Amino acid sequence: MTRHIPALDRDTAAIGLGCMGMSWAYTTPEDRDDADSIEVVRAALDRGITLLDTSDAYSSGHNETLVERAIAGRRDEAIVTTKGGLVSSYVDGRPHLERDGRPEHLRAAIDASLARLGVETIDLYYLHRVDTAVPLEDSWGTLAEAVAQGKIRALGLSEVTTDEAERAHAIHPVAAIQSELSLWTRDALGVGTNSDGTPAGDVVDWAAAHDAIFVPFSPLGRGFLTGTLDTQALPANDFRARLPRFTGSAAKANQRIIDVVRHVATRHETTPAAVALAWVLSQGEHVIPIPGTTKIARLDENLTVADLVLSPDDLAELNALPAAEGARY
Repeated sequence: MTRHIPALDRDTAAIGLGCMGMSWAYTTPEDRDDADSIEVVRAALDRGITLLDTSDAYSSGHNETLVERAIAGRRDEAIVTTKGGLVSSYVDGRPHLERDGRPEHLRAAIDASLARLGVETIDLYYLHRVDTAVPLEDSWGTLAEAVAQGKIRALGLSEVTTDEAERAHAIHPVAAIQSELSLWTRDALGVGTNSDGTPAGDVVDWAAAHDAIFVPFSPLGRGFLTGTLDTQALPANDFRARLPRFTGSAAKANQRIIDVVRHVATRHETTPAAVALAWVLSQGEHVIPIPGTTKIARLDENLTVADLVLSPDDLAELNALPAAEGARY
């Protein structure tokens, strides 16, 4: 099962690899295992998973350095995607992010990412978040300059509205949109409202209409939809331990979601993870989810989605799932 990336004129596996959790959010600098993570990235390449997703914000560039080590000698196999526009730090031992879309910051960030990744050109570079203090046109125009300079091949946006995508596209083609999408987070399909109360807009459909790929992050609900996560056992340094959906009564209420996913998985003699990924992939041929993992076994489990075909009845049952209790963040 493959997907095509029009802006790069390249095919890739239908799923990519999100590398964030190898360095950031789910682990601390003291607890991460770079050697194991590098092996996972290399195993992904061995299996045809070539879309590798990182960011300069993931542990202040450490994740990019990790990817560089993993693709050493295999650069041509990898589709290297990274992001800029967020600045990361640890506050009281917890990950903290701030937006910075200033042109001067983005220019420096691109050069720093190129150096850390050890590449001459970044295949796909996202504006990680729109900085409300900086006109989007200024941020996007700066990234377009980097394309003209040969530093970047294609540009993407992360967590944007359809209006923001239109504004950016008028300046330079939007090759990809990355947003959270899963069985318990459907905002990207036009469900819900933006922070200002306006309709969210269907960015998945927008991407398809503009020959862009849509890249869902957290397609497994940050592990919840695998049915293997014990929310009460999350360590304090795991940022999920502070997310509303993973705590208290919301965590208990959300079990009804995984119960249905398990039911569908049992019917197909597969795993809840495969069902959750298959539902995401069913949203369009331009959709390339990027589940993250630090285990080769989980990587192989995710790949079983290639053998799973959800029936209309399966999709109807999954589409009818209740909304998740608790906000995303």
